[in-house]
Amino acid sequence: MIKTYCGFVAIIGRPNVGKSTLMNHLIGQKISITSRKPQTTRHKVTGVYTAENTQYIFVDTPGFQNKYLTKLNQALNQSVVSSLSNVDAIVFVVEAGIFNNADEEVLKLLPVNANVILCINKNDLLKNKDELNSFTNSIAGKYPFKATISVAAKHHTGMTAILDVIKPNLPESVFLYPEDQLTDKSSKFLASEIIREKLFRYLGEELPYSLMVDIDKFEQTPTVTKVYATIIVDKDNQKPIIIGKGGEKLKKISTESRLDMEKLFETKIHLEVWVKVKTGFADDLRFLKQFE
Repeated sequence: MIKTYCGFVAIIGRPNVGKSTLMNHLIGQKISITSRKPQTTRHKVTGVYTAENTQYIFVDTPGFQNKYLTKLNQALNQSVVSSLSNVDAIVFVVEAGIFNNADEEVLKLLPVNANVILCINKNDLLKNKDELNSFTNSIAGKYPFKATISVAAKHHTGMTAILDVIKPNLPESVFLYPEDQLTDKSSKFLASEIIREKLFRYLGEELPYSLMVDIDKFEQTPTVTKVYATIIVDKDNQKPIIIGKGGEKLKKISTESRLDMEKLFETKIHLEVWVKVKTGFADDLRFLKQFE
């Protein structure tokens, strides 16, 4: 009987080092949203990749940061810390050429004697191999890393290599998910994340930090899937920012979201999106509990 291996792998790092892009390319499907805005990822998104006798269960975490002091930020940071327990390996992602105080803060979170792999992402930003080696050596002594790898996740380079260095850290085990399953998240969750990504992309700095997308209804039929969503903001003056002049901004966000959903779910999508104000929701304990 062929031995099989299966284990959990946490992907951590400060905001904007490419954690979500890395996981999306590792599993071959976009299930974790990407944006330049810090802590775009709010939930611990699980991505599953199965290759021959090995199943990798990746956990993409929010970027750890201390810039904001809101209860939401605190909940997201706690989510990062909790993800480091009960995993078989940790991929610590840094950006090539940059290692700052925010990276140091994440480094301090790493458990003693854990199976940690240093992943230097965006290696295409450095001029040559000598520059990459020098940067790698400047970090390598900060923790007893099991391995060091450099990749360019955006360009899909180094993905096989990183799987190869993760594999020895996974225990012998039966697969925990069907071989064709890519995530443990529901279709409703993925739909809400797609809308949230478009909000990040098209609103930029105007985007309210404590915004939420709620899927009110997700109805599948043989010919079309109907998705009804509500974008929830904290203040009255945030609503027109999302809607835009003559509703143009919300229309663009909805159109782009629908196209991405059709690609992901491989079916025709009917999408309707509303914007609602719910003052104080970001500090509501029921809202914060979802990030635990």
